[in-house]
Parts: sequence; C-alpha cells; structure tokens
Amino acid sequence: MLADATTERKTKNEGAIKAGDGAYVFDLPNVAKMAAGAHYSSAFGSVVEGERTQVGLMRKAKGTGARPHSHPNEQWNYVVQGRLRVHIEGEEEKIAGPGTLIFFPANKVHATVALPEEDVYFFVVKDLSFGIAGIAADGQETGAFYEKGFEPKS
Repeated sequence: MLADATTERKTKNEGAIKAGDGAYVFDLPNVAKMAAGAHYSSAFGSVVEGERTQVGLMRKAKGTGARPHSHPNEQWNYVVQGRLRVHIEGEEEKIAGPGTLIFFPANKVHATVALPEEDVYFFVVKDLSFGIAGIAADGQETGAFYEKGFEPKS
C-alpha cells in the first residue's frame, strides 16, 4: 500500500511521517517537507520514521549548508545529486558527489555545505535514539551556513 503523505501518528520529529500500520511504501519526493535543524542547517525535506530508524530525502540549496554540529545518533548520507563539502572532526575535508555514502559517527562534530554550482539532494538514515536535527557545536541557534553571496535576501 502506498502511504498517504497526510498519515499522522506519533513521531519523534515534528513534521515527520510514521511508517507501519498500513503505511509501508512512501513517495519521498512528495511526502510533506520539514526543516531538519533550522537552528544550524539549511537541510529541508521529507522524513519517515520507523520504530528504530528515521530516513529522509533532504535538499540543501547551493551555497548553503550546516554549521558544525553533532548528535548522539549515527548518521549516513547518500548523495543523490550535487556535491557537498564534508568536514568530519579529525578528518581531512572531502568533496562528496552523486553515489557517495558518508558516515557520521555519533557525537563527532561535522559540517556539510552544498557547493555553489547546484542544489544537493541526499538520502539520510539515522537511528531514532535522537531526532533528525543535531546540536550546533557553538551552542548558538543562529541558523544555517551561507557561502558569501548565498545569504538569504532581507
């Protein structure tokens, strides 16, 4: 059965869709969208929760991304379209393009930014021990990272 994007059941993340009880197949590009850490990131997309895992199809507009942050749950990102600049604490910065799978260990500070050429779409998987959003490393809720020239218009 194809899940109705308006299915509402108790979720960890406000705006997410709950899987199970007849909701098993999801058209992710058309599932309701939510901000995934607006206090530090530009990630926006659909999130579906099972009993133990949460998945999503996220978009970061070109030239935008997440300031350094961490979360107590592991995270996987699979880049579908575009390229991300990826920094993981203690590692050399990398560029991740389509087909790249990125692993973010629990509690490691990391940041990802869409390169200026095009928007990035990525599939995210996290366990449900914590929500989809993380905690900004600087403790400030000042919003996403913006490359020069990609700041929001006032």
